[in-house]
Amino acid sequence: MKVTQEKLPASQIGLEIEITPEITQKTYEQVIKNLSRTVNIPGFRKGKVPRQVLLQRLGKTHIKAAALEELLQDGIEQAIKQESIAAIGQPRLRSSFDDLINSYEPGQPLTFTAAVDVEPEINLVQYTGLEAKAEEIKYDPGRVDEVLEKERQELATLIPVEGRSAQIGDVAVVDFKGVIAKAGGDDENAEPEPIPGGDASDFQVELQEDKFIPGFVTGIVGMNPGDTKEVSAQFPDPYVNQELAGKPAIFTVTLKEIKEKELPELNDDFAQEVSDFDTLEALRASLAERYQKEAEDKTKNNQQEALLGELVKHIEVDLPETLIEKEVDAMLTQTAMRLSQQGLDVKKLFTQDIIPQLRERSRPEAVERLKRSLGLQEVAKRESITVTPEEIQARVTELVQQYPDEDIDVERLHTIVENELLSEKIIDWLLANSTVELVPEGSLASQESEITAPETEAETIEVAAESTTGE
Repeated sequence: MKVTQEKLPASQIGLEIEITPEITQKTYEQVIKNLSRTVNIPGFRKGKVPRQVLLQRLGKTHIKAAALEELLQDGIEQAIKQESIAAIGQPRLRSSFDDLINSYEPGQPLTFTAAVDVEPEINLVQYTGLEAKAEEIKYDPGRVDEVLEKERQELATLIPVEGRSAQIGDVAVVDFKGVIAKAGGDDENAEPEPIPGGDASDFQVELQEDKFIPGFVTGIVGMNPGDTKEVSAQFPDPYVNQELAGKPAIFTVTLKEIKEKELPELNDDFAQEVSDFDTLEALRASLAERYQKEAEDKTKNNQQEALLGELVKHIEVDLPETLIEKEVDAMLTQTAMRLSQQGLDVKKLFTQDIIPQLRERSRPEAVERLKRSLGLQEVAKRESITVTPEEIQARVTELVQQYPDEDIDVERLHTIVENELLSEKIIDWLLANSTVELVPEGSLASQESEITAPETEAETIEVAAESTTGE
């Protein structure tokens, strides 16, 4: 079999394959023989159908097409093996099948063209001395106070209040009923349109503006128990219920009771109630340590992301479609698993209409992820960066001990751990051989939004899910 190779775009190898006359004849005869055993033709037993009758009933074109399919499949497989091509994905026929049927004659040579994807060649122009900027996330001691205050609010005792009007910070017990406010051009005699779900009795609302739609809480402030008044409010836009988004509303509110929050003291007893620590000082120290580490981890992650973004700029690679499609598959599978874990019906979200859109929108991120992965692999190869079996086993043992009740696929865990450890080593090496300037938090916000845009596209289905299920 004669095979001629040519290099094609997108990391493809083009193959021109010539099948010998003997093979084209032999395959044709074998197809006729196989069909004579399996085809049912009235008046003849299976395997006893005369050749001419078979050709007449099935038609020569049908038989040629069956033979051609075998010739093409076997020819491509043998050509890949003969030329020692490390193909990935499924080969594809470049010649027109209809044209081949017309030109194919048993006993004559058959020439056709195909293409196969191969692993891409990576040209890493630069990977040392890279320069990038990353936002430094600084530890904010105020976060400790915020967490402790939130815990105090959750443990607060509600005490009925008398002799004064409602004020910000109170908890009001109200009955209310809401309608859509009439616009200027509406019929004044028309009945007001009730708001779906816009009424309640003995409803407790904390008098903080972010606890209800704008205007509702403000309208209650200053009321006394027993008062009834109309409160003007406005639904924000966007809003979970799009039919109400941006619309003005009027609520008839009756204030039945005012309650005041009595907060527990910040002391050792409080610490023991909300944590495993015996003293408030120990609890504060633990929270401070946690948020300091969190800030450090976020800073390091920003450094890594900035460095990888810079590395990608120096990678020249012609990605094959097989790898891109595989990466898109992985991304959508991960998204589906996240949504399923949230209790959402994935089948209803991943409809036949939306899947093609998601695949197309996910391509930029898939390409970015592939470039990063291939770039890191190339650095590891050039710098001989590896992980030892002992390092892998130590991490695996640590993880298994952390989740003793989980049914863990240890073999798969080994693979995941090996990849993670190798990536960590490569990135640490890059950080040690590059310069990443730390800049104040928020100063790179606009650039980062552009960099992460592909990831946002990949999560389109999650946004769609939230819009249809969020309340």
